[in-house]
Amino acid sequence: MNGAQLLPVFVVGLAGSIHCVGMCGGIVTAMSATARPPPNTVIPIVAARADALSHVLAYNAGRIGSYMIAGALAGGLAGGARNLAAVAGVQMSFYWLANLMLVALGLYLMNAWRGLAVLEQGGRVLWQRAQPVIGPAMKTLMPADTAPKSFALGALWGWLPCGMVYSVLTTALLSGSAADGAALMLAFGLGTLPMLTGLGLLGARLQKAMQRRPVRIACGLLVLAFGVIGLARAAGGVTPEWMEMLCLTPHP
Repeated sequence: MNGAQLLPVFVVGLAGSIHCVGMCGGIVTAMSATARPPPNTVIPIVAARADALSHVLAYNAGRIGSYMIAGALAGGLAGGARNLAAVAGVQMSFYWLANLMLVALGLYLMNAWRGLAVLEQGGRVLWQRAQPVIGPAMKTLMPADTAPKSFALGALWGWLPCGMVYSVLTTALLSGSAADGAALMLAFGLGTLPMLTGLGLLGARLQKAMQRRPVRIACGLLVLAFGVIGLARAAGGVTPEWMEMLCLTPHP
C-alpha cells in the first residue's frame, strides 16, 4: 500500500475527527486540567502546558495503537479468507460496502442520518459485557496524571464503540494483509490527532467551535464525497486517474 492510497484515509480521519469531540473530548480535556508543573519551575504555565501535551500525546499514541491492532486483525482476517476461498465478486462487494459506509459516515457527521448509531449501539452491548474486566482497569488509570497511565487509558479507549472507526475498518478489510490494515488505521488515527491534541490544550473553546453546524456539514460533505467517488468508480469500472487518487479503498 502506497502513500497515495493512505492520503485519503488520513483526510477522512481529519474531517471525521469532529466526531471525536464527543467521544474523546471530555477525557483529553480532563488530562489538560490535571496537568501540574514540576516543583521549582521557572515558568509554571509553560511547564503545565508541556505536561498536558505529553499526557495528551501519550493517550493518542495508545488510542492509535489500538486502531492499528484492529486494522491488522481486519486486514489479516480478510486476506486469509480470500486466500482460502477465492470467491468471485467478494472483494468488489467489500469495496461497495466500504464506500457505502463512508456515505453513511458523511451523513452521520452532518446529523442528516443516524444509521451508524445502530452499529455503535451494537458495539456498546459488547463493551458493556466487557465492563467487568475493563471497568476496574480504567478506574486504576484515573486520573490519568502520568504519561504511562495516559497511554494505557488511550489503548483501552480506542476500543470504545465508534461508528467512524467501524467505517474505516471496513476499508481495512480490503487491504489484503495485516501490515496494510495496520498502516491504513495508522493513517486514519494520525488524521484524528490534530483535533484531539487541540482539544487537550484548548479544551472547551475548540470543542464549542467544532460543534457548530456549518463545520459539521463541511466535514460531513468531504467524507461523503469520498464515498460517492468510490461508488462511482465501482459502478463505472475503468475510471480516470484523478478519481483513483481520491478513492479510499485499494484497487479491487
